[in-house]
Amino acid sequence: MRGMKEHHYAAHLVWDGDNTTDYTTYSRSHRAVIESKPEIRLTADPAFRGDADTHNPEDLFLTAISSCHMLSYLALCAKYRINVLSYEDRATGVMQEDGKGGGKFVSVTLHPVVTISDPEQIERATKLHERAHEQCFIAASCSVPIHHQAEVRT
Repeated sequence: MRGMKEHHYAAHLVWDGDNTTDYTTYSRSHRAVIESKPEIRLTADPAFRGDADTHNPEDLFLTAISSCHMLSYLALCAKYRINVLSYEDRATGVMQEDGKGGGKFVSVTLHPVVTISDPEQIERATKLHERAHEQCFIAASCSVPIHHQAEVRT
């Protein structure tokens, strides 16, 4: 199709453990190695015997949604000449276990607080969150409902 571009990504995941003979004691530590980028150390969520001081896949999932939304939003603001002075998001997510050893996120809510320079652009800047959601590659790839409770101020 015309205008369709593909982008390819690769991640190398390495488990640092050496023995899974006992569910209660095996290491959940692992690393994500992505060429030419800093290594990310990971573990399981503490609810699943991981280290509370180390990032887990759930942290990264929520962060990926929040980050992609922000990047899409900032690009739209630049396109429409809305001067963003600051952007902060305290994203939240709810994951439910299914009672069979699995589960899934059932909701994600982004709480972006955006400061812009021109008070006359607050309405447009607020509406751009909807467009940013539509254009976010990560959100478009998720089945979980993603909500937005944005605040735009000057």
